[in-house]
Amino acid sequence: MSKPKYFLYARKSTEEDDKQIMSIEAQLFELREFARKENLEILNEFQESKSAKTPGRPIFDKMIEKVENNNGVGILAWHPDRLARNSIDGGKIIYAVDQKKIVSLRFPTFWFEPTPQGLFMLQVAFGQSKYYSDNLSQNVKRGMRQKIRRGEWLTKAPLGYFNNRQTRNIEPHPVRSKAIVRAFEEYATGKHGLVSLADFLSLLGITIGKGTPLGKASVKRMLTNRAYLGFIKYKEEWFDGNFAPIISPKLFEAVQKVLATRSRPQKRKSAHNFPFVGIFRCGECDSMFTAQWATGKCGGRYRYYRCTKKKGNCGQGYLREENLVAQIKERLQKISLCDRYTDYLLEKIKQIGQEENQLSQSDVKNLSDRIKASEFRLEKLIETYLDGDIPKEIYLKKKDGLMREILALKEEKKDFKHQGNNWNEPLRSWVLDTKQATFLSSSDNFSEIASFVKKVGTNPYVRDKSARFALPALSSFVAQRRHFLPHPPPLAEPFSALSRSEVAFCDPTGNRTRITSLKS
Repeated sequence: MSKPKYFLYARKSTEEDDKQIMSIEAQLFELREFARKENLEILNEFQESKSAKTPGRPIFDKMIEKVENNNGVGILAWHPDRLARNSIDGGKIIYAVDQKKIVSLRFPTFWFEPTPQGLFMLQVAFGQSKYYSDNLSQNVKRGMRQKIRRGEWLTKAPLGYFNNRQTRNIEPHPVRSKAIVRAFEEYATGKHGLVSLADFLSLLGITIGKGTPLGKASVKRMLTNRAYLGFIKYKEEWFDGNFAPIISPKLFEAVQKVLATRSRPQKRKSAHNFPFVGIFRCGECDSMFTAQWATGKCGGRYRYYRCTKKKGNCGQGYLREENLVAQIKERLQKISLCDRYTDYLLEKIKQIGQEENQLSQSDVKNLSDRIKASEFRLEKLIETYLDGDIPKEIYLKKKDGLMREILALKEEKKDFKHQGNNWNEPLRSWVLDTKQATFLSSSDNFSEIASFVKKVGTNPYVRDKSARFALPALSSFVAQRRHFLPHPPPLAEPFSALSRSEVAFCDPTGNRTRITSLKS
């Protein structure tokens, strides 16, 4: 009787390349070496990366099909559990042995012969493999339930947290958690959509890949994730966690209201669209301005804005919408800056911010080193006192001084971190506002113009058919000195020499004009 030829089968339990990456390679090496020593002829090799807990492995099924089409072959595998961990696949192997389709099964770690005793032991091995798989699933579920009882996080930490391997729980990330809080606060104002919030997060270092902003779906998942309230989700149910929340319930609910408002169309009592209603007050009686449609002598339809006259007799007349818009555009034109100015300023703000970040990191490190040195001296002082080498009075005096020194350094470090680049974002926002003012001064989108006036204008009122609103100090300065700013500074100018709270322009005479005191 000729020796059978063998099918070599190697399997690992996961389809992910980064897990069990050496499993198949190690099996192939051991099985080939075993075949060489035992003088076994390998007819074909089959490799598979799939769990054997349930039937439906395509490579395994292909091998069984070839077994049935051959007149007696052998199978070489590392262990019976590589072939099957479920009763159906195990039954296929045993039935093929009964039908003499498989005439030999060889395992480096398991003995088998095609006898009644051998088949019984093979069934036991397959049964043990299934028991191990089923028991592992039960153990995992039991462990998950126990973690839930203890309030421990179950999987990878969400944005703003990190997994602590020692406590087997999650903790707020010292930097990213603050960025998440800022994002919630920004979205609660209603000024951001999902895309703009993703851009805002990218400025704070929350991105995917190589600086790519988060997708809309990821941002929405973040805004609705109750993990930030200290909850754990398991099988569509939320449980209390024992980790620190980073979002207050009040802020979380405010964000949910904004999301709900934007997820469905707003119901309007009227189909009329009056973009400037709710912005301007009457300069005479301080009542709000409202709007209405009117028909001209030639039959044309016009929108007018007028005082509601809720506080007695008011002599203010009607103001047509196009005249109101023309006055607003004229005001915006005065505070606008051309793209050459804004692009220059944005680039320099970015450069200064990067330079200050480097300096900040260096200063924080120096403070941390000083704190560690002081704490080390305190520990040595305590050890010296416990050894009886210094009197108690001297010990208490030195200890008090060191403790106060450590506290002062920690406060200094905390204040330094809080200061950071607080000037950067307000200044950048102002530059973007001036750029938007340039665009809106020639735009016909009345809704965007109205939103901008709400954002930057203060005390808006109408008197004698003249619309007025106050502007921030920097914008007012630009409006007053526009005739001195015909060209932006050359890019070669050492802008970094300016302080973080100053912006420089050059007038026609070459003198530098500074816009100062941003923080004030």
